[in-house]
Amino acid sequence: MQKRTLGNSGLEVSAIGLGCMGMTSAYGPPANWQDMIALLRAAVDRGVTFFDTAEAYGPFANEELVGEALAPLRDRVVIATKFGFDIDLQTGERRGGVNSRPEHIKAVA
Repeated sequence: MQKRTLGNSGLEVSAIGLGCMGMTSAYGPPANWQDMIALLRAAVDRGVTFFDTAEAYGPFANEELVGEALAPLRDRVVIATKFGFDIDLQTGERRGGVNSRPEHIKAVA
């Protein structure tokens, strides 16, 4: 697998990343949780080290899935997440707009 360096920090990731949104939302019903864990781990076995998620995918379910799947491989992967959406942390209600208050960012990231 080819690698790419992100920014000036020397962070190296696979040239091919895996966007995880469709595993829990957006393209029909959520996929089987265990199947997606197996898929994520198989991607790492094939050299993928860059994974993308967001608090809005689910909401929250995608980050939980990616976290559970990649926890045992954490030293081998980089996870990018998008945050700052105005989503109620208790109910998952999407209220529209953004919420980039520090306490919200800490809670969701």
